Amino acid sequence: MTTGAMAVGWNARRRRAFLAGLTPALAVMALLTIAPAVYLFATSLTPLNLTMPQTAWDFSEPHYNYLDLWEDPRFSNSVWIQTKLSATTVVLQLALGLAIALLLNVSTRIRRLARSGFLIPMVLPPIVVGILWRVMFTVDVSPFHRAMAFVGLPIGSLITDPSTALWAIVAVETWEWFPFTMLMMLAALQMIPDSPIEAARIDGAGSLQLFRFVIFPYIRHALVVAALFRLIDSVKAFPLIYVLTNGGPGDVTQVTNYYAFIQAFNFSLWGYASAIATLMVAGTFVLSWAIDRLTGAADARDD
Repeated sequence: MTTGAMAVGWNARRRRAFLAGLTPALAVMALLTIAPAVYLFATSLTPLNLTMPQTAWDFSEPHYNYLDLWEDPRFSNSVWIQTKLSATTVVLQLALGLAIALLLNVSTRIRRLARSGFLIPMVLPPIVVGILWRVMFTVDVSPFHRAMAFVGLPIGSLITDPSTALWAIVAVETWEWFPFTMLMMLAALQMIPDSPIEAARIDGAGSLQLFRFVIFPYIRHALVVAALFRLIDSVKAFPLIYVLTNGGPGDVTQVTNYYAFIQAFNFSLWGYASAIATLMVAGTFVLSWAIDRLTGAADARDD
């Protein structure tokens, strides 16, 4: 057998071994991810109502739910509320996480002591976070409200005031998840070699110039990844909203997934709720893809 034939045979066996090892993982992914997604989309094409089980396979008007969503002002309002919540929380989490990471990157001793403390909000279950902050926002028992009243600046409950309820959710969501971005930024900062920083300082670069022209180019990819993760997770703020405001007061904190929950579990409109969930998945995917493409194009121009 020639050397070329042996190489071809070896490559074929390697491909078969690779596929054999990958097949179980692909099967599990298809079972747990692709199959439910396909069923969700199929359900969104039906008028499924639990009070009428026969509608589960009624595909006579597959576009009905999506046309109804187009004309539903409550759905449009929920999308706008979700957009405000996601944009604000992602920006605040990135800014706060980066700022604290820059501070912790200076001193090893402070970093060891503070890192564990900052991780506490992130590792708490969302329901526990919601209950904790429900107490903090309850005027009669909250230490915060009592302290404000003691200094002569009493304020009402932030989660029952329509003008502040959404921003209270933003504050809690930021408090819970900024440690994630902090950890990613801190890891990226620790990977920066010392020589470019020392050279910039020798050339007389100030702190802002050092960050803009030396540090930021090294950490921007980690920043984009953190933003994508937090953007995707921002549409899953359901536990906080359920515990803190229950979508209220009125509908000022009724984000899109909460609106889908109401349609499914309060009114048994599973087809309509599935259409909402399908659009959420598609919107999140498209937005993540657009961010990735924009950042990729910017990197290509820099190169």
